[in-house]
Amino acid sequence: MDLLVKNARLVDPARGVDTVTNVVIRAGKIRALGDGSVSDLPIFDATGLIVAPGFFDIHVHLREPGTEEAETIATGGNAAVAGGFTAVAPMPNTKPSNDNPSITHYILSEARRSSPARIFPIGAITKEQKGETLAEIGEMFEAGVVGISDDGKPVMDAQLFRRALEYSQMFDIPVIQHCEDLHLSKGGVMHEGVYSTRLGLKGIPAAAEETMVSRDLILAEMTGGKYHVAHLSTRRSVEMVRAAKVRGLRISAEVTPHHFTLTDAAVAEYDTNAKMNPPLRTADDVDAVLDGIRDGTIDAIASDHAPHHINLKMLEFDLAPFGITGLETAVGLALTKLQLPIGRLIELFSTNAQKIMRVAPWGLFEGSEADLTVLDLNRSWTFDVNKSRSLSRNSPFHGWQMKGKAVGTIVGGKVVYEDRAG
Repeated sequence: MDLLVKNARLVDPARGVDTVTNVVIRAGKIRALGDGSVSDLPIFDATGLIVAPGFFDIHVHLREPGTEEAETIATGGNAAVAGGFTAVAPMPNTKPSNDNPSITHYILSEARRSSPARIFPIGAITKEQKGETLAEIGEMFEAGVVGISDDGKPVMDAQLFRRALEYSQMFDIPVIQHCEDLHLSKGGVMHEGVYSTRLGLKGIPAAAEETMVSRDLILAEMTGGKYHVAHLSTRRSVEMVRAAKVRGLRISAEVTPHHFTLTDAAVAEYDTNAKMNPPLRTADDVDAVLDGIRDGTIDAIASDHAPHHINLKMLEFDLAPFGITGLETAVGLALTKLQLPIGRLIELFSTNAQKIMRVAPWGLFEGSEADLTVLDLNRSWTFDVNKSRSLSRNSPFHGWQMKGKAVGTIVGGKVVYEDRAG
């Protein structure tokens, strides 16, 4: 697609770009920066807006194949671009699991057919995510996966996880762990603390996450593998990752907007839209996550978009599934809550995410894929879950007022989302 993006403030921290100029796009690629003399291209007027390398959500659930009543690749892709994401990495907990190249091929084929966002699948570590035998990692890599994870089913077998860290080095892809000791968390439905006691709900202690982070860091140091910690949520976890980075481990970590925005107090009315795993933690944990974002311990912000059909979320708290939608609120919550320098925010949502997943990089340079996220830092808006592009409505952020929004998403030079309303 051809396009002229005019008068934008271009910000690409990976390349030291921060300037107001134009972007010339031809055949889906950036051909020039600063040339405003062309007259044969359709114009996207970005006056007063920030244009960044396209945002990349490295932790989402698109539910297809298998649970299309909650989400599809098409609807998830539409929710992604509405949230400012040009690319997403779906987890392998589909039905059947993405544990072999045939499922990977299906996901990529369907993405090309129906998704406005680019899709970079994550394959399973073990067959059927059962934690017993390594999946067909090499074949899935050849088919197109950019990382491996058993997602919400942590690999409890330390020897098997060691082998995954060793084997994955052949392909230089991250091994992504949902850190949870299932023996410590068994039966838990929220954070173990004051609110779980008041509500009479079985708690998940912070130690369930922390013991797994500790074990995995030891194995990562032992093997030299590329290890990525999904959705960190506790103070001690953040501190351990910080210390591991000082020691030079090949480690990266993500956090979610809900873990730096909400605490376990949000569960006080038994709201199943506040039920997630890892659970919402204490105010002290939130402060630690925020510190980790500010000091560089945290590498990426990911939504952990986890749609569920409304009938399941209407069950009583103990029985309702974990997870919330997040693609359309992640950027707004980060802009509203974090108050970071814009370059740091773009690192967290785009350039660092590309590095973690080792995808062919895109950005504000000649020859790059023209995948761009357009931000209005002054846009005040209210999230209405009923207008979501996702098939599901399980968000705790309905009615939240935010300042700062992704108002345009460009993929391959095509404007796939635009919101210029006041």
